[in-house]
Amino acid sequence: MTDTHQRLALRIEATGRFELIDWPQPGGGTLNTLLTAIGCRTVDAVTISADLTMWVDDEGIVTGLPVNGGATALYAAHKPPHQTYHGTVVITGGTDHHGDTLPLTTDQITEIIEFHCAAGESFIPRQRDRRGM
Repeated sequence: MTDTHQRLALRIEATGRFELIDWPQPGGGTLNTLLTAIGCRTVDAVTISADLTMWVDDEGIVTGLPVNGGATALYAAHKPPHQTYHGTVVITGGTDHHGDTLPLTTDQITEIIEFHCAAGESFIPRQRDRRGM
């Protein structure tokens, strides 16, 4: 049976800008998706909860990337923080019984975006007028 549901993850930049990105099927290029979305050479998985994983640039602190306040706040909302997170991150679901990383559910996306906006860490572009300005 074909999966007709869109598979999504959430990309959050240190500036607060965020976007939904396509999440691949198991075995369909998960690592390349993460490296491209984050803009890094190596990634590390940070478990936020059993149902949420945050993917970070493994060299982000060392290379001096800016603190990602939204990512740090999201982690702190689930468990006591032990560090700040730097650079762009990708938020996915947990893992399935095969160990494959899951996309976010619609409810998870809604909750994370609402939290991100309420925490004041987001960048929401202003509405454009008819002239595109």
